[in-house]
Amino acid sequence: MKNVTGTNAGETTRSSGVPSERGTRARVARLILEHGPVTAADLGERLGLTPAAVRRHLDNLLSEGMIEPRQAHTKGQRGRGRPAKLFGITDAGRSAFEHAYDDLAGSALRFLEEHLGPAAVTEFARQQVAGLVARLAPAMRQIPAEQRVRMLAEALSADGYAASSTKTGTGGEQLCQHHCPVAHVAAAFPQLCEAETEAFGRLLGTPVQRLATIAHGDGICTTHVSPHALARATRIESKEPGR
Repeated sequence: MKNVTGTNAGETTRSSGVPSERGTRARVARLILEHGPVTAADLGERLGLTPAAVRRHLDNLLSEGMIEPRQAHTKGQRGRGRPAKLFGITDAGRSAFEHAYDDLAGSALRFLEEHLGPAAVTEFARQQVAGLVARLAPAMRQIPAEQRVRMLAEALSADGYAASSTKTGTGGEQLCQHHCPVAHVAAAFPQLCEAETEAFGRLLGTPVQRLATIAHGDGICTTHVSPHALARATRIESKEPGR
């Protein structure tokens, strides 16, 4: 599937107004991309498709390498029957959702770098995430520290990053972004990822570390968020006399 977004410049319907096969398949693929591994039943419910229609689109996406089956991880006793099969996006599937303005954005940043220097690209990247910080900072100050990563994940998902948060065994958290709208541009200009990571640290009020990025070829963007207790201890230590 060379273009999952439609046959001609985003066209997803026939002249009759009935969704085309390609258009519906694109909706299935995008739902899998944005919501992580999902079951066929969940896809049918969300999109209003029959089980036979869902299976047809899944089979096509599987044969094209756009999606892959995943093993469901369940806690405790599930009961009789096999666990529901999940379907997740592949790297090929994710790359099919390239944005139309990637080339234009890349050219603009190259022009900026060539004429004003790398510092101008860094400043541009920081300006791009400034809106996220301004929008979330007031709310972040009003909620407990342990709820901030979840709020950030929800905000990023609303912006198209399909983000989630999980606790780690060390008391910290991981922020995962399953989709990156600017991945192809960020591959050439890492300042975009760096500015985003800096913004996460300011919003969450604790040190963060980027462990993986889609721009560098990883399956998802993963950011480790340090426990807030560690951040408080670091601030106290830095204020001790003689330091």
